[in-house]
Amino acid sequence: MKRVSILGASGYTGRELARLLASHRELQLDGFLAAREGVAPEAPELECDRAVEPLDWARVERCDGVFLCTPHGTSAELARKLVAMGKRVVDLSADFRLKSAPSYHAVYGHAHAAPELLAGAVYGLTEHARDAVARAQLLANPGCYPTSILLALKPLLAAGLVDRAHTVVCDAKSGTSGAGKNPSERTHFGNVHENFLAYGVGTHRHAPEIRQESGLDDLVFTPHLLPVFRGILSTVYVKPKDGVTAADLRACLASAYAGERFVRVFAKGQPELNRVQRTNECHLAVAESGPLCVLTSAIDNLVKGASGQALQNMNLMLGCEESAGLV
Repeated sequence: MKRVSILGASGYTGRELARLLASHRELQLDGFLAAREGVAPEAPELECDRAVEPLDWARVERCDGVFLCTPHGTSAELARKLVAMGKRVVDLSADFRLKSAPSYHAVYGHAHAAPELLAGAVYGLTEHARDAVARAQLLANPGCYPTSILLALKPLLAAGLVDRAHTVVCDAKSGTSGAGKNPSERTHFGNVHENFLAYGVGTHRHAPEIRQESGLDDLVFTPHLLPVFRGILSTVYVKPKDGVTAADLRACLASAYAGERFVRVFAKGQPELNRVQRTNECHLAVAESGPLCVLTSAIDNLVKGASGQALQNMNLMLGCEESAGLV
């Protein structure tokens, strides 16, 4: 068995990874570690009963792969050291998703800590980068909202079926776990229960990532907060090219994802959150609505939108079965 470590293990994504790795037949979770030496934060037993230990570089040294479940701004310096150690690294933060240091600075408000690594980092939307993922040493795990939207859009854009002269509108809703474990006034139970709202309108940090990876400049992205813990449902509004129907778009998606273990294209009906929660699946549907077509995409933000896709990518990077540890 190959060994892996999780740095920043006390958060939702670290705990989710530990849950997934517990049933993995080819990877052993050796280090369940904090992001700093000498510090072992207390963490509730959310998804596993394993205690978080202080960062121990000797433990990391004996591992084949490392997951960084650390905040943006923290991952980059850790990644630099891990790459120098020759480790295969999957970063679940945003530090390597944008392709240029100026873009990163503009979006996240501070200079990138390891700009020399940006060019070599692979953007790990697995179904669209499988060969590059397998060769990667440093991988940027996509954001949860971008994963749900890009899986719906990319095959249609590649096939030239979408009218790029028309604005693409991405309307996405996420459970509260997407905000991370640190409590805030906005994610307090009393403010979420029986409530629903848009947030980050026109300013959300995932919008530049979606534009970069889709190649669409004329794209509007609006996220919403659902009164649930996990899951994302996105509706993407596109204008098909003249003569292109919803059936054509659906056929394109079905062809693109034929044989894919974790992407299901509905022939009829619509995706729902309770069908994808705690799975690494993405469910897609297409429907006609006047002059537009509506793409619906549902994922679990903590699994396919974070830890599950990270494990899918690490499996490829370390030569394991791609679906190992995942459902």
